[in-house]
Amino acid sequence: MKRFALALLFTFSAVAASGPAVPNELRFAIAADPGSFDPLHVEESNAEIVRYLTAGVLVRVNRVSGNLEPELAASWNLNEGGRALTFQLRPGLKFSDGTPLTAVEVGHTLERALDPKQPSPAGDTLRSAEGIPEIRVTSPVSLTIRYKTPKPGFESLFDGLGIADPRLADPAFVKTGKLPASAGPFYIAEFHRGDFIRLRRNPNYWKRDQAGHPLPYLDSVRLDIQQNKDIELTRFLRGELHLINRVDPDNFSRLQKERPGAARNLGPSLDSQFLWFNQNAAKTLPEWKRKWFTSTVFRRAISHAVHRDDMVRIVYGGSAHAAAGPISPANRFWFNKELKPLATDPAEALKLLASEGFALRDGVLKDRGGHAVEFSLVTNSGNSARERLAQIVQSDLLKIGIRVNFVPLEFNSLMDRIGKSYDYEAAILGFTNVELDPLLEKNVWLSSGPQHAWAPLQKSPATPWEARIDELELKQATEGSREVRKKAIDEVQRIVVAEVPLIYLVNPDYLCAISPALQGAQPAVAPPQVLWNVEWLRLR
Repeated sequence: MKRFALALLFTFSAVAASGPAVPNELRFAIAADPGSFDPLHVEESNAEIVRYLTAGVLVRVNRVSGNLEPELAASWNLNEGGRALTFQLRPGLKFSDGTPLTAVEVGHTLERALDPKQPSPAGDTLRSAEGIPEIRVTSPVSLTIRYKTPKPGFESLFDGLGIADPRLADPAFVKTGKLPASAGPFYIAEFHRGDFIRLRRNPNYWKRDQAGHPLPYLDSVRLDIQQNKDIELTRFLRGELHLINRVDPDNFSRLQKERPGAARNLGPSLDSQFLWFNQNAAKTLPEWKRKWFTSTVFRRAISHAVHRDDMVRIVYGGSAHAAAGPISPANRFWFNKELKPLATDPAEALKLLASEGFALRDGVLKDRGGHAVEFSLVTNSGNSARERLAQIVQSDLLKIGIRVNFVPLEFNSLMDRIGKSYDYEAAILGFTNVELDPLLEKNVWLSSGPQHAWAPLQKSPATPWEARIDELELKQATEGSREVRKKAIDEVQRIVVAEVPLIYLVNPDYLCAISPALQGAQPAVAPPQVLWNVEWLRLR
């Protein structure tokens, strides 16, 4: 699954009060308040981290070995030729508030996730070309999910399905603003908007270590809402924070100088930074401007005009790679090796634009109707890397007569614009891949998906190429052969590169910081990187 802007970084005018240190409490920062505490409606990185730390799952993918490991489910069996999956739950499971967690609650979570009236990123990955699977609870500790045709590797999809507090299905409970119970290692104990979130050890968590000691080892986790990455690093260097799950390139250079033992570079990440134009049918743009943005030729011209190598060198200090398309080369099996980063070629960009009736006069590019080509470009404020990416785009496009007005926005305002009101023109953000298998990326590529960035939640595909991607995505979601799936995903990548709905810029390296006081960390490229084995982390 991909999450929108999962490495969002922000500015903040003052240092948040850090508060007194609490014994055996892990402390780190996230960029903004989570958009939701409902594990079925997680659409950005801050909420994803909270979900991972609190929501119990049936199975978990080990981020280091890649193996699928039992969690709430003690075992599972794939049968009927890959059509049906039966989970056997551990007996006596409870939510953090002491209420029972049985196969009935798991079934209710699945029903909510798959409800077409309430689009859920978690549910998107569980659909197939034939629609919603049958869910059958056969005992308090057993349930079966059955598809009409085989669904490849769908056991691993349940790594991303947090079993939800049943009360979240009740609008009356949601309106109270009460914090939900959870079945993971921690539960949400406190939420102080704009300040911090405190998670406490789940007293009913099932897991124990080999000596029989109950997990997690930590008593609590405090997530400070810290929008400024410079302040975050300063606090880490002072010992106020135990980790930084993502370090930007500038701060990584400083970290290497001041605390080299804490600096970790894991090499190329699965993530990407990209630019896109608003193609939504909502009437938030003049029609002549929308015509630019829906033109593949226009988008390809913009892609030709930007200098990706400059972005790697200037913005990331070499700790990144020019992006070739929607899958990072770090994802070695699924990456389409035929694809290469698009060459910078301003002359080719102007040639393409001329074929669409654009003309460069006195340093200003104008369309057929005489409108000067100008648009605003939004991103999250305080993310120095994205701000500099935007400045390079701004400078590069000015060379072909296009004026770009850069507008950094606070996170919630940004998400409202790109996901609700559609009141924006272009944006630079990023996707963080939660898993290697692109099966989990349907929430982005299906035209009906909520994270189909340029035009989400389409009732029917707006273009033939989007219809073809829908067809390929649904086909590979039910195909049993990994090799056949690979061919389908390769074609999706070729279509995305050819039609340019997203202009891929760079794949950053994964950089993080881990205090020597934090024991048991095994950082991995796949999210949540440093935190994936949180129940085993200790402080000394």
